[in-house]
Amino acid sequence: MINAIVAGAAGRMGKRIVHMIHQNPGTSLTGAFEAPGHSSVGEDAGVVAGVGDLGVKISDSLEAVIEKGDVVIDFTAPQATLRNMKIVAAQGRAAMVIGTTGIKGEMLEAAEVLARGMRCVMAPNMSVGVNVMFKIAGEMARILGADYDMEILEVHHRLKKDAPSGTAMRLAQILADATDRDLEKVGVYERKGMIGERTDEEIGIQVWRAGDITGEHTVMFGGIGERLELIHRAHNRDNFARGAVRAALWVMKQPEGLYDMQDVLGLK
Repeated sequence: MINAIVAGAAGRMGKRIVHMIHQNPGTSLTGAFEAPGHSSVGEDAGVVAGVGDLGVKISDSLEAVIEKGDVVIDFTAPQATLRNMKIVAAQGRAAMVIGTTGIKGEMLEAAEVLARGMRCVMAPNMSVGVNVMFKIAGEMARILGADYDMEILEVHHRLKKDAPSGTAMRLAQILADATDRDLEKVGVYERKGMIGERTDEEIGIQVWRAGDITGEHTVMFGGIGERLELIHRAHNRDNFARGAVRAALWVMKQPEGLYDMQDVLGLK
């Protein structure tokens, strides 16, 4: 039995992760926390998640619960995740599963250094289907090459804070790597006005935000006379939560190091 702690336990993702931990016979919720001052601090995490009383109160810090768990599952925000990683690294025993998006630049470099000193799965998307999409997108890009224009469209709910999504950026990097391109030079994130003809090298990454859309990603390969589209649509957040629990069970059997969902699923 794996004892799990959930960061942001009262959030949209946190509640679904609590639900999936409760549903999985191999995992048990032993800790939960939120930011200090959150209205759900002190409440039962199971009640907040809609699965009934689990006897686990939501704390206001990771420090208060870290000794209760084997793994911390974190889908919060970049700065909060980095703080939690430092706490886990200092404790030296717990593992982490990180699905937080928007970690980039110097913050990503710091997170990767911390992750290598523990057992950690860090991925922009924990969905099994999306990770299969990552694998297939790279293979398609290698086969089709420069003869096909490559475009990515991602669509999310109106409350999402980062853009493009971490999943879209991962897809863009996969396409760039598969075709020996530098994404920093060929990524195009906005088109307006008299922009001229599309270049052969560019990879377009475009964003829509509307309503309560959980998440959709489309990779389009546009050739002359035909196009291929690779599409993933998330109907709810359960697929991300289910993947996170799967990653938690997997990482507990691994040596220290930084892993992603491709490792968890054996796709490398």
